[in-house]
Amino acid sequence: MATARASSGLAYPDRFYAASTYAGFGGSPRSSSSPAASRFQNDVALLLYGLYQQATVGPCTVPKPRAWNPVEQSKWTSWHGLGNMASTEAMRLFVKVLEEEDPAWYSRVPELAGEPVVDVEMLKPKVELPTLSPYQNGDSLPKTKTVSSESGIATETHDKDVISEGLGLVGMYDQWIAPSVSGKIPKPRYTHGAAVLHEKMYTFGGNHNGRYLNDLQVLDLKTLKWSRIEAKALDGPLDSSTTTYVVPSAGHSLIPWGDKLLCIGGHTKNPSETIAVREFNPQTCLWTNLKTNGKPPISRGGQSATLVGNTLVIFGGEDAKRSLLNDLHVLVLETMTWEDVNYAIGTPPSPRSGHAAACHADRYLLIFGGGSHTTCFNDLHVLDLQTMEWSRPKQQGVTPGPRAGHAGVTVGENWFITGGGNNVGGISETLVLSMATLVWSVVTTVEGRVPLASEGLSLVTTTYKGEDFLLSFGGYNGRYNNEVFVLKPSHLSDLQSRIIEGPASDTVAVVIPTTKTSRDMELEVEATRDKKIKEIEVDNGDSELNVRHEGDVESLVDALRTEKEELEATLKKEQLQNLQVKQQLAETETRNTELTKELQSVRSQLAAEQSRCFKLEVDVAELRQKLQTLGSVEKEVELLRRQKAAAEQEALNAKQRQGSGGVWGWLAGTPGPPSPSRP
Repeated sequence: MATARASSGLAYPDRFYAASTYAGFGGSPRSSSSPAASRFQNDVALLLYGLYQQATVGPCTVPKPRAWNPVEQSKWTSWHGLGNMASTEAMRLFVKVLEEEDPAWYSRVPELAGEPVVDVEMLKPKVELPTLSPYQNGDSLPKTKTVSSESGIATETHDKDVISEGLGLVGMYDQWIAPSVSGKIPKPRYTHGAAVLHEKMYTFGGNHNGRYLNDLQVLDLKTLKWSRIEAKALDGPLDSSTTTYVVPSAGHSLIPWGDKLLCIGGHTKNPSETIAVREFNPQTCLWTNLKTNGKPPISRGGQSATLVGNTLVIFGGEDAKRSLLNDLHVLVLETMTWEDVNYAIGTPPSPRSGHAAACHADRYLLIFGGGSHTTCFNDLHVLDLQTMEWSRPKQQGVTPGPRAGHAGVTVGENWFITGGGNNVGGISETLVLSMATLVWSVVTTVEGRVPLASEGLSLVTTTYKGEDFLLSFGGYNGRYNNEVFVLKPSHLSDLQSRIIEGPASDTVAVVIPTTKTSRDMELEVEATRDKKIKEIEVDNGDSELNVRHEGDVESLVDALRTEKEELEATLKKEQLQNLQVKQQLAETETRNTELTKELQSVRSQLAAEQSRCFKLEVDVAELRQKLQTLGSVEKEVELLRRQKAAAEQEALNAKQRQGSGGVWGWLAGTPGPPSPSRP
């Protein structure tokens, strides 16, 4: 599929075998033995054949055919050209090519295979997740009734009080709950966008059966009731009455900004050259294409878009040509201006998409996981937005596994990560990272093939009656999901990491310093001491954590006080190092000034030498010209000498001829020349 993560492998082998049955390479379709050849063009059919063989048999070891017909030779070439491609990658590409050629193939598989139509909901795995219960004494759950949705099955309770309470019924901490929702359930999807605005969760677009969606669904967080907004796109200026349909997309980012929603990027059927920025106004129900200033990045999907103050930081993704990216861009939202941040130093994360990003202390951008075409990552990278320097700090606690297509949200200094997939299957655990100490811990783990262990799901956070809640929706793990799950974090992960793991190392403290000052920690200790003990029940399997006695609070206060002293000592050490660095900087600046003066003196001398050299070059040119003239004169003199010698020789010869002529004339009786007359 067009927006599927290449490395997740979540859709395979189930969807692959359905696709191969439809294409005629598997199963027993009623058409000819090679229906793909008649359904697709020759090059597509050959590509599908090679991918199918690679996925089911492995790399081609059959010798090249010699006496076969050209069709068999082409099939061998297609298979052999895939080399040592992994079977999971071949499966993924097989489904992707099929969905690009025929997006609606999945709905026609049973009919073409000559099999009865099977209710997809009957094939859904039984998920044993707790449901909402208003009864705290273990009484039975309220009775529910089943209603049909647009493309799935949803439950709606008879008890109106249960619905009216909404998130207030979630009593357990650190457990994913499947609440009862009402209204028309949205179509299952993944790689959609989700955001919370005014106690409502907005969900836009996504991918379903290879098709991009453009619907805008809203879940009222007070009543947990779904509804659909009939939104349109504004074509032209704001005062224009011309509207058009909203462009379907997937892999985009949905960000709340003020009273509106911003949609950044995403894969579309006809992608533009640069990334699209759209704005949705809930009051007018209109989408507007925003005009930006500066140089926008190229279009992409699967990127991360992180809100940092009044700016939006875009990283990575996959462009329209399926090339992975690791570039960084900043959009100033107040002026809608793109800023060039190519001057960042250090080693950035490798090109990837389907990763998660978060901001800590309005200064540090954290990038975790993601995938390339063949590999999933579990690395953590940090960008200091003040110094624009990339770093890869040391992580503590549990080691998260590689994943792509996961989702993350921040609650205070905690960063929650859930979902995603790798080359084997979906990721079942929900993690939390203390961004102040970079300590990972596991919040909870789901069992079985449930929507929470999916790729391309969305995760948002909201506050209800002073408590935080995480909401997950959608995803893809072999089937498209449209369920909603809720988790109420206990916020104990940070305290547990401090008590169990101890203070963070110096390296981590330098990379991401804590945001609490010593005065803040004193106030926190005093507030903790004076506050009444509140029972916090954490049900994680068979374990329960209860804070009941004053002694526990005192031990916690002592631990915090010890940590404060260590932080103060670290701060003094850093201040001393700061002073030393400043002194070294002053010395360097002084030396730099001296070197600058010396450089200027050398430059002056060099300029004088260059002037002298130029004068010498002019003199040499004049001398060369004179030498050339002297050579011409010498040639002329030599020529004159030869002419003179020739003339002298001619005169001598004439004189000799004149003398010898008089003697012969006398002998022959010829009178000689007349004698001069006398006076």
